Amino acid sequence: MRPPFALVMRIVAAACLAGSGYLHADLYLNGYRFIPTIGPAFLLQASGAFAVAVLLLISSSPVLRILAVGLACGALGGFLLSRTVGLFGFTERGFQPAPQSALSLGFEFAVLGLLAVPLVRDGFRMIVGRRVAAAG
Repeated sequence: MRPPFALVMRIVAAACLAGSGYLHADLYLNGYRFIPTIGPAFLLQASGAFAVAVLLLISSSPVLRILAVGLACGALGGFLLSRTVGLFGFTERGFQPAPQSALSLGFEFAVLGLLAVPLVRDGFRMIVGRRVAAAG
């Protein structure tokens, strides 16, 4: 018997979120911990990613999926800011440090694709269903 597609997507999303958390923890341990504000943010991102990834494995709660999407968006936003206007005085260029930057981006976009797209789709279906019920 094959597992339901939604379960497989949730497991893969949890693995991607954990991968992003691992990369943030690795960067924290290997130098970022000494950067004011950024270091603790990396540690917080890693801790949150690991915790939510584990919880996603045992629950399909929409709240957990929203938290996972929020963590991915936060990491992506921090990446974008650190390469444009800076973040708390911290700036980087391109995909440095390599390969962590590129891998992290891949994991975070995967989380968005696996969890945010279905959340939006389900929300849209719910809204349309309510309108159809109200009209009928």
